[in-house]
Amino acid sequence: MKIEAIILDIDGTLLNSNKEITEMTKEALITAQQKGVKLILASGRPTTGMLKYVEQLEMEKYQGLLVSYNGAKVINCQTKVELFDQSMTIAEGKAVLEHMKNFDVKVMIDKDDYLYVNDVYDHTVTYKGQELNIIEYESRGGNFKLCEVEDLAAFLDYRISKILTAGDPEYLQKVYKEMAQPFEETLNSMFTADVYYEFTAKGIDKAKALDAVLKPMGINRAKTIAFGDGHNDLSMIDYAGIGVAMGNAVPELKKIADRTTLSNDENGIGVLLREFL
Repeated sequence: MKIEAIILDIDGTLLNSNKEITEMTKEALITAQQKGVKLILASGRPTTGMLKYVEQLEMEKYQGLLVSYNGAKVINCQTKVELFDQSMTIAEGKAVLEHMKNFDVKVMIDKDDYLYVNDVYDHTVTYKGQELNIIEYESRGGNFKLCEVEDLAAFLDYRISKILTAGDPEYLQKVYKEMAQPFEETLNSMFTADVYYEFTAKGIDKAKALDAVLKPMGINRAKTIAFGDGHNDLSMIDYAGIGVAMGNAVPELKKIADRTTLSNDENGIGVLLREFL
């Protein structure tokens, strides 16, 4: 089967544990684009946190696409034109931010070049037995400057693509249902890692964003291949003609995937793409 588009999650999929794209993976993806295959990065990250990979993979040259905020936005890498946008309303965002005051979580929202938080010194979560400065990690990963705002709910006066919360994994498992309960009928919410729980507009996921932009381009979903590792990749793995779980993927993703490849530290993407390129 001729592949028309390759869709990739970033963290835990495109990137290895050192947060790098391996040379084998990079070469395979650039070769695919040279052969006319559309390359799409689909991540929970903000758009700004994806741009360095656009450069590394030459996606601007080949008009690749970025699906950011778990599907709330899609842009064309070459033209920077926004092809899809579905954000929360101001009222919805304010309601979430107000509700989050009841929980021991770090709340992060972004706008333009800034990541807004309550307290830059209240930044630590326990991850894999070690303390992690989650606010620094997010600000650097998203290429943001940091700004403190005492009351994020009062501050918010713009439509927002995503509200990110972070906390100790054991704590989040205990409280996430209570965090999500008031918004079950109005918003999407999900884990994107065991330390992250986030909110987006209702109906938003990676598959919906992909369908909205690929159909007008004449790209047949049956001729797409998608790679992922996390819960927020379930919709796109199910959507793609060939859904591939990384070797390091969560069990729920492996269960629905058409194929399972090697892990992100074992060139899983490059190894499987050899069959199609």
